[in-house]
Amino acid sequence: MKKILVPTDFSIQAENALKVAAQLAKKYDCEIYLLHILEIPLQEVDPLSSSSSLPEAIYFMKLAHKQFETLKGKDYLENLIIHETVEIQEIFKGVFHVCKKHDIDLIIMGSNGVSGLKEMLIGSNTEKVVRTSETPVLVIKNEHQTFKVKDFVFASDFKDESKATYEKAIGFAKILKAKIHLLMVNTPNKFITSAKSKNRMKKFVEAFDFPNHSMNIYNDISIEKGIMNFSQSIKADLIGMSTHGRQGISHFFNGSISEDLVNHAKRPVITFKI
Repeated sequence: MKKILVPTDFSIQAENALKVAAQLAKKYDCEIYLLHILEIPLQEVDPLSSSSSLPEAIYFMKLAHKQFETLKGKDYLENLIIHETVEIQEIFKGVFHVCKKHDIDLIIMGSNGVSGLKEMLIGSNTEKVVRTSETPVLVIKNEHQTFKVKDFVFASDFKDESKATYEKAIGFAKILKAKIHLLMVNTPNKFITSAKSKNRMKKFVEAFDFPNHSMNIYNDISIEKGIMNFSQSIKADLIGMSTHGRQGISHFFNGSISEDLVNHAKRPVITFKI
């Protein structure tokens, strides 16, 4: 892990994410890429368009640069290599572009979560990035004076399609020197016997040389509740899981457990796209 991307709107939540990024950067000698997105319609910044508001866009870019300078002056960023960039497009497209351009290893984003109608119809910018990002996304909810991960819950159905994401999770756990607690949540609607669950999990882990793990089956009314309740029971420092990156009508009707966790879990969540 050498390059960390931190999208920022200069809010408290975004700064909480940046503080975690700074800790990781100092510990593992990483560079930080700060990204601010101006979600201005393209016609508003097209000088050939009759409706162009180019001077306004330039003003907001200068304002963002000024905010970057203030942010980079914070003590916790001292002696770190910080790159700043401003993109004019939708946030998930801007994040995708910067990740590809600079070969980013990890995205760290802040979120205070959303709920109810706002979540259903709009969602959060963090949720949009989680849904679409090819790069692992670490979501931070609170300020962490010391970001340390000893116990890392990896929730999965332990089917073959999740092996690639578990390999990424192992890589992250090795960096942090964390123990992975493999978790399968059993629900009334999708009941699997304990024997069958244990057998599936054992076959899954056989493909990996990572002994620092435990295997756990937890019963609850929903997968989301099970993940959060199990994580609380062991006082986990981090929750990790795969995301399918569903979009459009499929996303609206089926939802996404990883996005629900991003919105509702109090603990940091890291997602790996299948």
